[in-house]
Amino acid sequence: MITRRKIKYPVNPSLHHYLYHFGRQSDIPLVYDDLLRFTGSIPYEDPKGKETLWLTVMYPREDMKELHDKLTMIYAVLKIGGNNPLHKHLTVDRIDFGEFGNSRPFRIKIINQYNDNADYFYVKVADASRIFGLELEHILSPNRINYLVNGNTLIEDHIAGVPGNVFLRDYITRPDLNKVRIAKEFTKFNERCFIRLLGDMRSVNYVVDITPDFEEVQYRVRPIDFDQQSYESSGRVYQAYYFQSNRDITRMSFKNLNRQTIQQYAEEERSQMARRAAADQRRLNALLTMMRKSDIAPTSHLKSLAAELDRMHGTTMFSKCKSMGDLTAKHVKYMLGIDFKV
Repeated sequence: MITRRKIKYPVNPSLHHYLYHFGRQSDIPLVYDDLLRFTGSIPYEDPKGKETLWLTVMYPREDMKELHDKLTMIYAVLKIGGNNPLHKHLTVDRIDFGEFGNSRPFRIKIINQYNDNADYFYVKVADASRIFGLELEHILSPNRINYLVNGNTLIEDHIAGVPGNVFLRDYITRPDLNKVRIAKEFTKFNERCFIRLLGDMRSVNYVVDITPDFEEVQYRVRPIDFDQQSYESSGRVYQAYYFQSNRDITRMSFKNLNRQTIQQYAEEERSQMARRAAADQRRLNALLTMMRKSDIAPTSHLKSLAAELDRMHGTTMFSKCKSMGDLTAKHVKYMLGIDFKV
């Protein structure tokens, strides 16, 4: 469904102003280009000894000392606002590089030397559509997103959970899996992504957060890759059900939920998203205004997706949109029944 690498869109001054106003702009070190100067790498293996898509990278000693200070400072700013005395006991244990996708991220493993507790964050190239995706997730989903931007450097906090591909490989056949609950959550996840037009939710691009409750286990499906926010031309790209890698969970969902129940859960999610939109109306208005004015997708993608959404919803409103951001704003408003100005 996705045939070409996504174009990178720079963060314009208006978006930087929005980020500053809502506390996302920070004077963190600009480290992405520095991280690219690694001199060696080895494949990173997971705890079971299987190779992953990541490479563990290495640097000359003098470069690593400088990177260590910058990265621990960034972690402190991300987590506690940059109180320097409180990050002196932190150390960089490992730096991994991902050549996959458009963001080519670095994953930084931080260790607390007092108790050996590990945590992670990611360093990426700042991209306008990715930032819009992070903000829409923060405003419209039940999940809070922690990230910072400075210049071309984007810092994202780690989103904990079982990677979707690992969940589908190791968990979905377990006899203790509550199939109805995971089917419900995947249905709601699919609905959230479609409403706000977040694409490419293949199994490697989301995690499943598993939380034991007093009687049952709760599940939540969370996106971890926001690169394909309001970019692709096909409506199917914005519906996780259609990806081949999600075939097993899609089949399980349709097997355990009838059509009426699926519609009920989708309507529940729309209602909850509408409440979140109303609760953070000022921020959502500001964000969608930025999106309308920003170049985040080719015109050909806009026209194709607008025509498809018009057919899907039985309307002509989307073909009148002037930008992909405008289309996203109208789709959110249409799907959520929002009557305030966006």
